[in-house]
Amino acid sequence: MGQLDVVVIGGGQSGLAAAEALVREGLRPVVLEASDHAEGSWPRYYDSLTLFSPARFSALPGLPFGGDGDRYPHRDEVVDYLRCYADRLGVEVRTRTRVVSVERDGDGFRVTTADGRYIGAAGIVAATGAFGNPLLPVLPGQDGFAGEVVHAADYRSPEPYTDKRVGVVGGGNTAVQVGYELAVVAQVTLASRNPVQFLAQIREGRDVHHWLTSTGFDQLPPAWLIHYVGGTLVLDGGRYRKALEGGHLARRAMFTALEGEAVVWADGTREKVDTVLLATGYRPSLDYLKTLGALDADGMPLHSGGLSLTHPGLVYLGLEFQRSFASNTLRGVGRDAEYVVSSLAAHIRKAPIVAGL
Repeated sequence: MGQLDVVVIGGGQSGLAAAEALVREGLRPVVLEASDHAEGSWPRYYDSLTLFSPARFSALPGLPFGGDGDRYPHRDEVVDYLRCYADRLGVEVRTRTRVVSVERDGDGFRVTTADGRYIGAAGIVAATGAFGNPLLPVLPGQDGFAGEVVHAADYRSPEPYTDKRVGVVGGGNTAVQVGYELAVVAQVTLASRNPVQFLAQIREGRDVHHWLTSTGFDQLPPAWLIHYVGGTLVLDGGRYRKALEGGHLARRAMFTALEGEAVVWADGTREKVDTVLLATGYRPSLDYLKTLGALDADGMPLHSGGLSLTHPGLVYLGLEFQRSFASNTLRGVGRDAEYVVSSLAAHIRKAPIVAGL
């Protein structure tokens, strides 16, 4: 088994940004993608999803979004963009190739795929994102709940919930967006531990991402940011706040339990619900690194800024708050890619590289 320069695991926005940065470093990456195309999880997001950032702030390095820079691209536009980006990179992308494990192999790594093949590499970029690993909290009384409990990862459109009672758990962008559109056809209550915090989409005639970028806020260290903000912010052009204040979308403090056909609120009252929809986020999808010993007991990567603390030559991309507020977004992942790839390239050039596949 010969050794490649770098194997990039995941062909979504993070993996493609990594591949672009690796090519600029003069390295030879191979991208392994489990699905049929290099487009990440975007085709599986809900039907109405649009980017929170305008097109001019949403591109990966080297390829702007076409068209009006002030528009908010739809999910399907992002899919087309990522496919185009992958095509223009000129790197090998092996689709339908799922990685099941990564192990040490001398100074490098051995990657095992689901079809039993082995690939040697001097470096690894773990860029598999988190959509495949939704966070599913265990709710008190859930086992005896007569309704259904689903995660937002499985939500596509409001039509299946017509005339139902839905409790949406969460207070972030997804919870508010999905709750808002569900409220057109269903009776919806947003259940969150803290009140929803809104961030105005437009300030002084400009999208907030202009100010996030021009002030450098996007690049602030995450620890400082979390302390300053104190919670999740929901971007809003005004309609979500209006919906909550006008009663179109109800919000209550998180319920304490599920009981029969109902949720039990903190004041002891019960409310019948047909569906509890969890907009509770995701955790990094990195099971293939378990045997390597690169994860902590909770399956989280042991890293600093995307650089592995356990294995030189292993780096991460697309982690939430990896280095900044924007780390796991289209507009921010390119900066992180440049950072981790620069370190990875320096590591690889210290070690001999064996040509071949």
